[in-house]
Amino acid sequence: MKTWRQVPVPSLPGQSGAIRLWDSARNEMAEIPVDAEQSMYVCGITPYDATHLGHAATYVAFDLLNRVWRDAGSAVAYVQNTTDVDDPLLERADATGVDWRTLAKEQIALFQRDMEALNVLPPDHYIGAVESIPWIVPEIERLLEEGLAYQLAGAEGEPDGDVYYDVTEATRRADTPEAWRLGQVSHLTVAQMIEVFGERGGDPERPGKHSPLDPILWREARLGEPRWDGGTLGRGRPGWHIECTVIAQRFLPAPFTVQGGGSDLQFPHHEMGAGHAWSLHRVPLARHFAHTGMVGLDGQKMSKSLGNLVLVSKLRAAGEAPEAIRLAILANHYRSDWEWTAEVFEIAKARLNRWREAIPRAGRGSADLLIAEIRGALADDLDAPRALAAVDKWADDALAGTEGEASDGALVAAAVDALLGVRL
Repeated sequence: MKTWRQVPVPSLPGQSGAIRLWDSARNEMAEIPVDAEQSMYVCGITPYDATHLGHAATYVAFDLLNRVWRDAGSAVAYVQNTTDVDDPLLERADATGVDWRTLAKEQIALFQRDMEALNVLPPDHYIGAVESIPWIVPEIERLLEEGLAYQLAGAEGEPDGDVYYDVTEATRRADTPEAWRLGQVSHLTVAQMIEVFGERGGDPERPGKHSPLDPILWREARLGEPRWDGGTLGRGRPGWHIECTVIAQRFLPAPFTVQGGGSDLQFPHHEMGAGHAWSLHRVPLARHFAHTGMVGLDGQKMSKSLGNLVLVSKLRAAGEAPEAIRLAILANHYRSDWEWTAEVFEIAKARLNRWREAIPRAGRGSADLLIAEIRGALADDLDAPRALAAVDKWADDALAGTEGEASDGALVAAAVDALLGVRL
């Protein structure tokens, strides 16, 4: 599947250094040293609705990491998936009378246009679940052969043959310190896991499973559902967690540097993905896990299921500047939960206008100091609010001055673009 258009990133004098990043799996700050190569997987959308601010906040956050690595001189391998076949997509297609393939194609195209508008650097590989099925099937077959997965007899009205990952057996076989054990990524109790599992696409109450927490690997074909050749598994389609694991391990080093996504993916998605990775290849999925906070609206988390969405595409269609949308996101630390309000957006629009007014009046020699301040803020757990405050101070000083230095103004504009992704 094609990714979106790559826009040149301005080059800056000097470079970024090591990054301190909060590792959600370790529950501590981790230092990621400068390296010639860095790698990242960020879980993508299920394309049954347009990009909302919660999505945008996640991709903007990891775009900052991508930019800091590039500014440090690293070659960055970046992969993102799109779950272009899944229950929510099929349900939306059925409810709206649109073919699920058409719906997915339209929403993926809209998502990519939103990402381009927000100046999010594209992944090197943008992979759909459907195109990854030929890679997934042999991996599930191997888990079955090794006793780390099992086929479930169908209950009334259900076909035989659904394949589940055996979390108990996988944890029992953890024989080295780095081996995956259930709870390693999420740090939840079993009771907490069961509750969350049911809320986030799992089926803890399904009869016959070895453990309530076993996730599905392969869903045997049901009447009216899309299906693919699963070899010895029979016709059907893959589960969500195995999709991301197989894609990541196919296109990235093992382990890769950072697994990213929203905090609602820490369990079960990233927990199970890490288990699948270890069971398949006896290497950790990623060295570090990083998660973004949730974006709210009217006191509730913004989500497709609730329908309380602020859509990037609708803001753009109303004539709002994508740069202001990005600044509204960057005003909040990526790990924090925050609320989208009209006031938040008005502050972002005023900030963008003030920065643009200040560019022609940049003080002589002011650019180098500002670049160092932005780099320092982003190196400290991607502290975008601190970086924005530094640009605000620079703009205040510039607007209070009497003369402008064109070269400094051009360099500040290049830095804000290269490091924060905001075009002035």
